Amino acid sequence: MKANASDGLERIKEMLSSEATVYREGIRKDIPAEEIVIGDIVFLEAGDNVPADLRIIEADNLRIQESALTGEADSVEKETEPLTNPDTPLAEQINIAFASTPVTSGSGKGIVVATGAQTEIGKISTEVNNTEERKTPLMNEIDVLSLAVVTMIVGSIPEGLPATTSVVLAMGVSDMAKNKHTIVKTLPAVETLGSVDVVATDKTGTLTKNEMTVKDIIFADRKFIVTGDGYQPIGQIIEQEKPILMDERLKLFLEVGYEANDTVLVQEADHWKINGEPTDGAFLTLYHKMFNCEVIPEYDEIDMLPFDSDYRYIAKLVNDRNKQRLLLIKGSPDKLFAMANAQDPSFADTFWNQQVRSLSAEGKRVVAVGYKKVSANIQEITHELLNEGIDLLGIAGIIDPPREEVIAALKEMNQAGVEVKMITGQELDILAGEDFKQAVINNQVFARTTPKNKMEIIEALQESGKVTAMTGDGVNDAPALKRADIGVAMGRKGTDVAKDSADMILTDDNFGTMSVAIREGRRIYDNIKKIGLFFVSQVGTFAFQIAKAISLNEGEAHMSMFVTIGIKWIIWIKPSMEWINRNKPKN
Repeated sequence: MKANASDGLERIKEMLSSEATVYREGIRKDIPAEEIVIGDIVFLEAGDNVPADLRIIEADNLRIQESALTGEADSVEKETEPLTNPDTPLAEQINIAFASTPVTSGSGKGIVVATGAQTEIGKISTEVNNTEERKTPLMNEIDVLSLAVVTMIVGSIPEGLPATTSVVLAMGVSDMAKNKHTIVKTLPAVETLGSVDVVATDKTGTLTKNEMTVKDIIFADRKFIVTGDGYQPIGQIIEQEKPILMDERLKLFLEVGYEANDTVLVQEADHWKINGEPTDGAFLTLYHKMFNCEVIPEYDEIDMLPFDSDYRYIAKLVNDRNKQRLLLIKGSPDKLFAMANAQDPSFADTFWNQQVRSLSAEGKRVVAVGYKKVSANIQEITHELLNEGIDLLGIAGIIDPPREEVIAALKEMNQAGVEVKMITGQELDILAGEDFKQAVINNQVFARTTPKNKMEIIEALQESGKVTAMTGDGVNDAPALKRADIGVAMGRKGTDVAKDSADMILTDDNFGTMSVAIREGRRIYDNIKKIGLFFVSQVGTFAFQIAKAISLNEGEAHMSMFVTIGIKWIIWIKPSMEWINRNKPKN
């Protein structure tokens, strides 16, 4: 476990920027990041990793991706205004840029307010290093057994139990790696799985894919359903349960979503990912579900207006293949509805707002898409030009889809008596002591949690007598992963920090593998318990066999020993019975 903490610290160091651009005495220069001191002015632009915690003093559409720190998928637009609440959660500290987080767009400057261990990422590394390891339930039981056995006659000590236990655990680790998509880093962690009665899980990237996906397209006179989840460009657009035939309006909708965009969709090995905004990535994927990945819209860019949190839309000025100049826009429905109303006083505002409410009630993010034909002498996009009016094409409903296996896994865990608590980056009421512990026990969903909150939730569960597993994939999950009785990290999308802090890694990022692993842990514990009973019961038998070998028939004694070994082997490899996962967790 100490090695895990050390590895976690090294991974956090690797996330930090190696160089930084600073202004010293009015001169701009590039320096090694470790030479930054409090008070330095640091310049940031798209593609940079923030080298230290900065108080933003200048921001030009500066957006930073903080999901590894806060767990929230969307990048955050940074502002210069001071915060009014000193206890503002990390996810809402919009005037602070945090060390190790990447800049996705725009540029800005910030004054260094914390470096090294004093940064938020540094505090996480300190918590990872300072988190005390806990003995697994099996180790506690063996300690109790050993203390009891010490009081017995020396000859009655089951000296083979520790070695046999190690063999059974090692066999379990090997089987889980080969057949269960699970890498177990420490032997006792296998048995701990069988003891788990609470699984605390991060939401983004664990229960959900952390890949925003367009699921609905609504026009004034038509509604479409989009199949396929995540950034992999596989799926169809369905209308009345039939694949659609592409028409000009739908094609223009897809092209506007693709063009009014500053994100890149890329394929890496066997999966797809984005560099940029998740919502923009959803529109890129939508376009390529209908058009081959080599096919891109035939537009020549003239100007672009990046997304701004005050205006809440992104726009691009282009020439189409016929040299017609178009203004393409994508953004907040209320903003685009107002523009459409300016263009057409008969705009069906009531209808469109009802569609937005309907999609929002399903937990979907709603984005509106529109365009405008402009004269060839227009060279620059202005907000005034957009406010003169646009043609609304339609709206899209977007979700971060749940993983396919989650519902079945939750049902199986419930049947097994394992409670699941979801932890997400939304606000957590300030409670303390027994009130906090009671809130943790009585509630299933926790919101706006910081890394410290997550660890406190785990500690409260443990203090109430629960054997707790924690699943996660971000840097912000690392302290809780290390503090839990068993920490479980995602192997594909999990950060290296999370994987180094965990006891177990799910190589397929499949939450359903957790229920399989718990079942395997119970099987292993059940077999270890039988071995323990067998050792205790055979102490007297061995004494009789030795006496018999000396005085009567040595050959028969040897045969008895072979029978004993055979019984042990059967116990070691015995598969789990179907009913084992319907039992409640062992106490």
